[in-house]
Amino acid sequence: MSTLLEARGLTRKFGGVVALDKLDLAVVSNEILGLIGPNGSGKTTFFNVVTGIYGANAGSIVFDGTDITKSSSRAVYHAGISRTFQRSRLSLPLSIFDNIMIGNHKRLNQGLWFNLMQRNDFKREFEANYHAARNLIEVFEPQLANRMFEPVAGLPMIDRRRIEICRALISQPKLLLLDEPSAGMTHDETAALMDDILQVRNINKDLTIVIVEHEMGVIERITNRCVVLNFGRKIAEGPYREVAVDRQVQEAYLGVE
Repeated sequence: MSTLLEARGLTRKFGGVVALDKLDLAVVSNEILGLIGPNGSGKTTFFNVVTGIYGANAGSIVFDGTDITKSSSRAVYHAGISRTFQRSRLSLPLSIFDNIMIGNHKRLNQGLWFNLMQRNDFKREFEANYHAARNLIEVFEPQLANRMFEPVAGLPMIDRRRIEICRALISQPKLLLLDEPSAGMTHDETAALMDDILQVRNINKDLTIVIVEHEMGVIERITNRCVVLNFGRKIAEGPYREVAVDRQVQEAYLGVE
């Protein structure tokens, strides 16, 4: 198995706070990797540094053979990394279709001449994008596919999360970063969303996923391997059942009786 993403000595500081402390972390192609740890352990910071939202103070990030350490968020997106966020970033007045298309701007022809004058080409592009978005939605919730032009404001949290994941997937990324996708949902909704993610992964076996999640049942169920962070450092990695019995992990995160 080849390494798709590798961070070496990755460091990020916020004033006197070290959020990532010389972190070494590798993501293998086609795996589902769980990233766990207590609040403030550096999980979301890792996502933000990888995706160019924050710069690294030291260390390197190599994705698919290319150094992206100093790349902008736009360049990282074009390289093939998409993500979701802890807090919903949907535009609630916009439709399901419009929100998904926000994630597809690298494949859209945004030229004024194309959109105003080349109407037949514009129509073909619109139809292709509509069918791509609809096909994605149908994997998650077939009934939503018939509501593509309804605003997302009226949808329950689980459907909003589904749309956010579809927005991240529409650009056909190589790596999908999911930041607490179950946030704000019930246990049953979380289980349903994990079914959806596994279904997406079964359909696209070339997709690699890293998921940050506090629900340990989720991590155990869907990941091939997990990495545990504490104070910006990696303290354990391996299959969930192995790291769950690690004393450092129990003390840092899972709790010790």
